[in-house]
Amino acid sequence: MTSFDYDLFVIGGGSGGVRAARIAASEHGARVAMAEEYRMGGTCVIRGCVPKKLMVFAAGHGAGIDEAAAYGWQVEKGRFDWGAFRHRLDAELNRLESIYTRNAESAGVTILHQRAVVSGAHEVTLADGRRLSARHILIATGGTPFIPEPWRGAGAMTSNEIFLMDRLPANVLVLGGGFIACEMAGILQGLGSKVTLMYRGRQILRGFDADLQEHVAAALVQQGIGLEVNTDLMALERLPDGSFRARDNQGRERVFAAVLFATGRVPNTAGLGLEAAGVALGENGAVKVDGYSQTNIPSIFAVGDVTDRIQLTPVAIREGHAFADTVFGGTPVMVDHSNVASAVFTRPEAGSVGLTEDEARKDHAVEVYMASFRPMQTAFIGADTKALFKLVVDRDSRRVLGCHIVAPGAGELIQIAAVAVKMGATKDDFDRTVAVHPTMSEELVLLRKPVR
Repeated sequence: MTSFDYDLFVIGGGSGGVRAARIAASEHGARVAMAEEYRMGGTCVIRGCVPKKLMVFAAGHGAGIDEAAAYGWQVEKGRFDWGAFRHRLDAELNRLESIYTRNAESAGVTILHQRAVVSGAHEVTLADGRRLSARHILIATGGTPFIPEPWRGAGAMTSNEIFLMDRLPANVLVLGGGFIACEMAGILQGLGSKVTLMYRGRQILRGFDADLQEHVAAALVQQGIGLEVNTDLMALERLPDGSFRARDNQGRERVFAAVLFATGRVPNTAGLGLEAAGVALGENGAVKVDGYSQTNIPSIFAVGDVTDRIQLTPVAIREGHAFADTVFGGTPVMVDHSNVASAVFTRPEAGSVGLTEDEARKDHAVEVYMASFRPMQTAFIGADTKALFKLVVDRDSRRVLGCHIVAPGAGELIQIAAVAVKMGATKDDFDRTVAVHPTMSEELVLLRKPVR
């Protein structure tokens, strides 16, 4: 019988890899090692969900102060202190990183703080030159920001670097139209920067429901963000003072203190040795896997964003846990990737689960129930911000196929709605539910007549 140094070697110390390593070691008794070349916690904890959400909280307080004044509070609004916030943010990320490290080590995982690459079906090579063997190898290296080829040497930021800024830029160009671009535009505007959001497509948030897209776009413009769709960057020059001169396809030439590329993320597989090991990759470098996260090389698996299935942290965690139970627990578990809820932390937030209206119409006879209105909290002070609640329903079975919300706290609301959609709740189930009044979310059970 072949002897290996470890039962499992995990490359990548993010959410998916850590969950797989911990479960394999603590619950199934596997000998596990993990290599992380940057910081434990991965994208979500160090340069994604967590710092982003803390910045969302910070950005929201500016509007909150204005709202408090409109409600009668005597307040004095000062400037946002990025340095003070950055100090607290760094301390919090250090705390979370230590927790991730401690939890993995407590489970019995050996952590190697260096880069590792695959050098065979059962072998990895560390940056220090050591070669280690493993019965199974798990690739959990996540994703990395994508910058289009012409601009890769221009010195602009990506979502990795935005949390490391020394100062808040006076004005900033954000390139992209996905959830990262929209969130960062809202954050920077809320903290005091003048923001231009440039997207080459027809509408932001591609892949989301059309009504949700339009609602969020209107909110961004209402907040003072310069939203420029059908607009592409043609030239970008770094000036001696560190600012950028940008020219677009509309013929405009402008100078920005900072430029942020939020033009998507791609699987982080470059230089990992996967091709040489025979692992099949997709066109964008994604590791191809089956329903059990296994590659074409039986001993090599992959979970999380590196597979480019659904780029969400909870999905990576679920995949990592399922992998450990399948390979080391003797209980085959296949992750269900249907009806996974998501949230976009703009102001107001957007939440979505299930099918968009356009997707549903491909295979279903559809009824659409929708309400757009000014919430009580902001209507009272004359604000024009609107909320959106939308249900996409199969006309024959009455099953709710999709739920889409734009409202303060939509990320929290969609989590609850996702349970109903996942269970197969019908529109009649929603109708039978008594409303909680006065709330925004009562609209979900008060939508009586279809609009389409």
